[in-house]
Amino acid sequence: MTNRNMPIPGLVESQKNFFYSGKTKSVGFRLYQLEQLKLLITENRDLVSKALKEDLNKSEAEANLTEIRETLRETRYALNRLKKWAKTQAVSTPFLLKPGTSYIKPEPLGTVLIISPWNYPFSLLFMPLVGAIAAGNTAVLKPSEIASATSRVIEELVPQYFERECISVVPGGVEETSTLLEQPLDHVFFTGSEKVGKIVMNAASKHLTPVTLELGGKSPCIVDKKVDVKIAAKRIAWGKFLNAGQTCVAPDYLLVREEIKDTIISAIREQINRFYGNDPELSQSYCRIINQSHFHRLEALLEDGNIVCGGDTDAEQRYIPPTILDNVNPESNVMSEEIFGPILPVISFKTVQEAVELVNDKPKPLALYVFSEDKEFQDLVLENTSSGGVCINDTILQITSPELPFGGVGNSGIGNYHGKSSFDTFSHYKSILKKPFKLDLFLRYPPFKSILNKISKIV
Repeated sequence: MTNRNMPIPGLVESQKNFFYSGKTKSVGFRLYQLEQLKLLITENRDLVSKALKEDLNKSEAEANLTEIRETLRETRYALNRLKKWAKTQAVSTPFLLKPGTSYIKPEPLGTVLIISPWNYPFSLLFMPLVGAIAAGNTAVLKPSEIASATSRVIEELVPQYFERECISVVPGGVEETSTLLEQPLDHVFFTGSEKVGKIVMNAASKHLTPVTLELGGKSPCIVDKKVDVKIAAKRIAWGKFLNAGQTCVAPDYLLVREEIKDTIISAIREQINRFYGNDPELSQSYCRIINQSHFHRLEALLEDGNIVCGGDTDAEQRYIPPTILDNVNPESNVMSEEIFGPILPVISFKTVQEAVELVNDKPKPLALYVFSEDKEFQDLVLENTSSGGVCINDTILQITSPELPFGGVGNSGIGNYHGKSSFDTFSHYKSILKKPFKLDLFLRYPPFKSILNKISKIV
């Protein structure tokens, strides 16, 4: 049974009532819910893979690598650590508060809303859900209507594994999302564009609902001359053209030392050929642009530089090949907006200071990549730039570690998740001081004695 026939306000109310029943606060119940999520993933790999193929032309291998496996790993990580995360933590008590004990108790926020994007429509919905479940919340899931095949599968599967009052799916588009944001929710977790993130934050503010915003931005990839060119090119090409560039942490543009620019471009072209063959349109490993609107937006960006690789397009197939642009104007559209597609602009620099200035001229990115074997170069970039995360001498992989919080800074997002950070995001850490009735110090009460003033200056 889906939630199509239940009005959204009623659905949210039923979830709040379920939460107030106290059932979700049990660690045993949370572990059961995580096991159910694990079953949903493992029992429906083929169904999910087929939907991702329909939406984005993802191969089965890429669907498993970037969506199914990552979600399953996150679920197992939480299952193995939840009992420890959920424990009440004793902390020290200051001398003036003794006798007494102090502790911190993590508690769930309540009913949360998770809004996912279309580029990784499965993992970016269910990975935040892991944290919401682990923390003991009820959750309303809003999958992206743009990835329609995956959305249908999610709507079909969730009611088979979860009680509707605990975890439910609301399909639809802008109207449904707007209605959800009007509800008195306890947290909103949104992954998507900066533009829509502002709308979500503004709507949530009407109820003072806290938000986590996982946005994006122009993630730079800085390449020094002290690199293994072949390996650097391979890792850059992989990170940039994975999912046809439709990845929020994909290298958005390349800043490369002037003296090796031609060499690195040639090496990336060679890797593109190795990955996808002479004609990437025929490759079973290359994805497609999600829809015509995004296709035409990207097609227009091809005019912002000299095409030195790729560039041929097929609107009917929503196909844009891995494309490299040289001689790019830093003020052009391709350098002003997040590309979110398989177009790699290349700009050269002479000094590390020049590269840093180019990065800092733009809003803080979600990711920053540095390729260099020179520690001084690495440190100069790290110390003089700000970004959500950094990966040195590779791309994308920083977001796959559950030990590293994932999130943006400034325009690229608010808050973070993955691993225990997901549990923390969906929890409130309640501070508790417990005092006995014995030893009730009379000096704290009026009328105040002069001795209290002397003691307060000493302690």
